[in-house]
Amino acid sequence: MNRRSLTLSGRVAGGLFAVALAVAACSSAATAAPASVAPPASGAPASAYAGATVGMATTSLGPVLVGPNGLTLYTHAGDTATSSTCTGSCATAWPPLAVPAGSSATGGSGVTGTLATLTRSDGSLQVTYNGLPLYGWQGDSKPGDVTGQGVAGFSVAKP
Repeated sequence: MNRRSLTLSGRVAGGLFAVALAVAACSSAATAAPASVAPPASGAPASAYAGATVGMATTSLGPVLVGPNGLTLYTHAGDTATSSTCTGSCATAWPPLAVPAGSSATGGSGVTGTLATLTRSDGSLQVTYNGLPLYGWQGDSKPGDVTGQGVAGFSVAKP
């Protein structure tokens, strides 16, 4: 094997390992303790924002919803308007877009759906869009990234 083949093999293996970790985190979420939602850290995908504004951006997958930090937001296939199934280690990989008690989310330009909140099992308020809870993804590092699309039942949130 030449050096280029080894580098490519290492990248593929690393990518597969990251996806496996995300799937394991979400599949074990039912038995893990709920994670608390911490204030946003610099570059963090999503977390608790006072009066969060949900915006819209154009990505390689077309228009998507973005959080106050400009990163892509996602929904999960197992969620309902009254329940988030992503807790514990899943919520670490897929941080819920949350607002503090007494705050709400607002829609930026081009966001025409209904924004609301639901109370998570840990008592935090998660932002919903058209009845679906919204999440960030630890794998996205800059605006326009959509690396969580199709991972562990998550899809980009469409406006």
